[in-house]
Amino acid sequence: MKTKIFLSTMLVLIAFTNYSCKKEVKKEVPKVKYSIEAKTTTINWTAYKTTEKIPVKGIFKTVEITNAKTAENPYDVFNGLSFSVPVNSIDTKNIDRDTKIIQSFFGTMKDTQALKGTIDIGEKGKGTINLTMNGITFKLPMTYIVSGQLAEINATLNLDNWQAKLAIDALNKVCEDKHKGKDGISKTWNEVAIHVVSYLKVE
Repeated sequence: MKTKIFLSTMLVLIAFTNYSCKKEVKKEVPKVKYSIEAKTTTINWTAYKTTEKIPVKGIFKTVEITNAKTAENPYDVFNGLSFSVPVNSIDTKNIDRDTKIIQSFFGTMKDTQALKGTIDIGEKGKGTINLTMNGITFKLPMTYIVSGQLAEINATLNLDNWQAKLAIDALNKVCEDKHKGKDGISKTWNEVAIHVVSYLKVE
């Protein structure tokens, strides 16, 4: 009799334990949603001067995002994203240089009060930026990486793709002495490196 009572008790305990475990498995983990904000996004750039290719660094202080969205996958936050960057928000920590870039470089271009574009995210950390500048839209190859809430995009512009020779020459003329190297040659390169850093918001 005691054996039957013991077995019955064990069966009840096992059934209760299994029921409890199943209930725990069914608990849903809250899903995290990511979004991008202009105020936590920084656009860094590096241009080059002199034949020695000395870097000149700066940022754009303002970026406007027109179709920000939330997504469970942080990569989807960038896919299809549209942006506009006013060129007068440029900052190189040198007001005289900023003015020359705005007036002589961007001012020589067609309809370039802002740099505009969309982002297409691809696979294996690669994608494109459909960047419009000087009245031309060109698919700029880029690489990207997302680590937690930190997202980074890197790209290198060849300004020839936007037919920017006149703008480069205009800038080099007003910066002739500043862009002279040890060889006495004044040069402004057609290459600009872009590094975008964004700290994603989590909801």
